[in-house]
Amino acid sequence: MAPDIIIEPIAVRHIENYRLAVDVVARERRYLTFLEAPPLEDTRKFVLGMIENKHPQFVAVKDGEVIGWCDIRRHLFPSHAHRGSLGMGIIPAHRGQGLGLRLMETTLKQARECGIRRVELSVHADNARAIRLYEKVGFVSEGVSKDAVHIDGRYLDVVNMALIFSQA
Repeated sequence: MAPDIIIEPIAVRHIENYRLAVDVVARERRYLTFLEAPPLEDTRKFVLGMIENKHPQFVAVKDGEVIGWCDIRRHLFPSHAHRGSLGMGIIPAHRGQGLGLRLMETTLKQARECGIRRVELSVHADNARAIRLYEKVGFVSEGVSKDAVHIDGRYLDVVNMALIFSQA
């Protein structure tokens, strides 16, 4: 892993660059549910809400540019507040170098510290690399949603996964 890549909590200064990274991954039309990044103002609202509510959200930064992210958004209902949904992505040039693992470990550590007990995610069933990464950090499959995603005339299954932190 390149020492010039820094993992840090997202900050206001990252918003525009974060949106660009999300857009790069979204436009690949393979990994994310959305096919382009939300408008800048929507992205700004999302990030500011994550910061304000102290939801774990980290970015990987190289030479001042966001090249990856991982976040866990806590569910809003009090009866579900022990749960959070994980989202992540890495721009193509930086995949396969251990960055995803670094991002996930950092984000999961903070999630646990802030009282999140269960982390959930959905991943396209054909994304074997991501599934292996999630399993490596302890996620287990809880089932498959058939034809859950429709992109470019193709239906994709989604694997629903979760990680439950043991009680300390």
